[in-house]
Amino acid sequence: MSFQPSRRHLLMGAVSLAAAQAVSGVALAAPRRGAPATPLRWLDGHKPARLEGATFGVPWPRGALRPNQAFSIRDGSGRATPAQSWPIAYWPDGSLKWSAHAVTGDASLDGLTLAPGVSPAPGKPVRVADRGQQIVVTVGDLEWRVPKSGDALVSGATRGGRSVVGKLSLVALSQDKPELEEGGAVKSSRYGVRIRQAVVEQSGPVRAVIKLDGVHTDGTREWLPVSVRLYFYAGSDSVRIVHSFIFDGDPKTDFIRGVGVVADTPMTDESYNRHIRFAGEGEGVWGEAVRTLTGLRTRANPAPAVRQAQIEGRAVAFADLPDILKNDGLQWVPEWGDFAFSQLSPDGFTLRKRTSEGHAWIDSNAGRRSRGLAYVGGASGGVALGLKDFWQRAPVALDIRNAHTDTAQLTAWMWSPEAPAMDLRPYRSANGMDTTAEELVGLDITYEDYEAGWDDAHGIARTSELTLWALGGTPSHADFSAMAEQIADPARLTVEPARMHRAGVFGDWSLPDASTPVRAALEGRLTHLLDHYIQEVDQRRWYGFWSYGDVMHTYDPDRHMWRYDVGGYAWDNSELSTDLWLWTSYLRTGRADVFKLAEAMTRHTGEVDVYHLGRFKGFGTRHGVQHWSDSSKQPRVSNVAYRRIYYFLTADERVGDLMRELNESDHALQNVDISRKLPPAPGRAVPEGQVVSGFGTSWGAFISA
Repeated sequence: MSFQPSRRHLLMGAVSLAAAQAVSGVALAAPRRGAPATPLRWLDGHKPARLEGATFGVPWPRGALRPNQAFSIRDGSGRATPAQSWPIAYWPDGSLKWSAHAVTGDASLDGLTLAPGVSPAPGKPVRVADRGQQIVVTVGDLEWRVPKSGDALVSGATRGGRSVVGKLSLVALSQDKPELEEGGAVKSSRYGVRIRQAVVEQSGPVRAVIKLDGVHTDGTREWLPVSVRLYFYAGSDSVRIVHSFIFDGDPKTDFIRGVGVVADTPMTDESYNRHIRFAGEGEGVWGEAVRTLTGLRTRANPAPAVRQAQIEGRAVAFADLPDILKNDGLQWVPEWGDFAFSQLSPDGFTLRKRTSEGHAWIDSNAGRRSRGLAYVGGASGGVALGLKDFWQRAPVALDIRNAHTDTAQLTAWMWSPEAPAMDLRPYRSANGMDTTAEELVGLDITYEDYEAGWDDAHGIARTSELTLWALGGTPSHADFSAMAEQIADPARLTVEPARMHRAGVFGDWSLPDASTPVRAALEGRLTHLLDHYIQEVDQRRWYGFWSYGDVMHTYDPDRHMWRYDVGGYAWDNSELSTDLWLWTSYLRTGRADVFKLAEAMTRHTGEVDVYHLGRFKGFGTRHGVQHWSDSSKQPRVSNVAYRRIYYFLTADERVGDLMRELNESDHALQNVDISRKLPPAPGRAVPEGQVVSGFGTSWGAFISA
């Protein structure tokens, strides 16, 4: 079924509903009842070893709370812990539907409950001050300086007045060919960032958020629009970084070689008191000094207590060194300034080091899957930087350069320069498919709706999550391992499924019920399917920068493979609302593994499968061999309904951006006739001022927006 409404008619239903509510006088109705205390739980079922602050959403039954309700969070002993709360949704009667809450990095971890009340302020609250050309964020004895414009995300951070973090910036590398061909040459370019706007979205006392918008530039060209949010929590030494960029280049000539976040780190300790740390497999930590004091010949080998202190990252006094080292012998022990930690596939990482640029790299270590955290610094302070979903997003890397000099650079590469350049060109050519009739025949054979020029990656986006710590000293191996766990699996607070269900949110869904043989069989089948897809993600290696979070569409029993290379049968791209299946399954069960798969899918489908600029802006691409390869661009893929559950559970601002971005997605119908190849006549003319839209998948997506 299709019709041809104007934009006025397209939105009439939503406007009429809002008007009816206003006229009826129910929009500001007073709450009818109170709300009891709500127990909170950690998503993984146990309290975390470390907390850097957390934000979460909680639903409330219709009419239970006033829209400006204050809240209190208490621990198992009844003591109130500092929290920050704000509304994120209302019921049609004006009562509070969803509230968001943030807790400090040093919050109580046991027996937390949420209830109406007053929350105490943190002993050392987050404070945000506008200082003209920069924003200053103070967290305890840490002071972060965020420029409102220029070439840095952070110009520096001090701890007790001492510089701990230098400039925090972005870098992008590109080249004009995917690889060096015989007899040819590759031109490469390096781009920094130009911040154009800084907005304070929250200013404390528990949580502060600053949004930065800009572009990458080399001084002559501006491209790759970027949006970065910085999150600061009371009681935490870290800043959470949510980095999003849009690819707006030409896939035929713009091959991204690297995308990274770079943190300059002042180095003032003696080189034997400077330390490097990398997170390895599981709880493993690799740690060495820039100038090692272990393994030397007998007379030069320090006492066991000195060697142990260096291994643990504690300061070693010059007076405790052997005489041969104190008498100019240290100069003969090499200083290792550069370290390259690369995870180029989901199944393996390598670690190499060298003394300095111009010298050979030495293999140091290797393993399977790293949690993605690195540290460089010394006894007087340093910087740790980590990337969430590290091995799942391979090829990625953590690089340290110039640790033997006054300033080291620690880079988290979201795309590693050691990998082949990012290739976003179409995977196929027309192969003689020159007319609509021929395209329809091809569609009938491979389920791929091919059309030249529509298999375009221009306008897709990707979001990455990082955390940077400004530390007062080298962390112990145990502390560093706990930090790495927070990178790989951030602590999350939530509520039980039954509590979620009682609030009456997200439509008609039920809690698990195996009370009859039929219901038990259905529940068993649902559990089997969830377990199967979680296992398939790892077994089939559905990982990678652009692909992690998606699943495949259809299986090929003859090859015993998913149809990864067969037209429209490959990547799923939200076909049949996979996102909603996973999120509803999480709501019913509270399973942490289902939440994490659904979260990865939301991050993927809302960014990679949707166009954020250009002629297809607001629409997504249906299933295909590449996430952008099918010419069927539709609002059912960009559907806001796929993002909203994650948004309300987490209050994630980036996903909020993606939802608001689609408020006028119907405008894309002026550029894209979704039904242009369907009867009654391919290429039919549409009267001026009208558009063509399907009633089901398209109309539902527009109403969701």
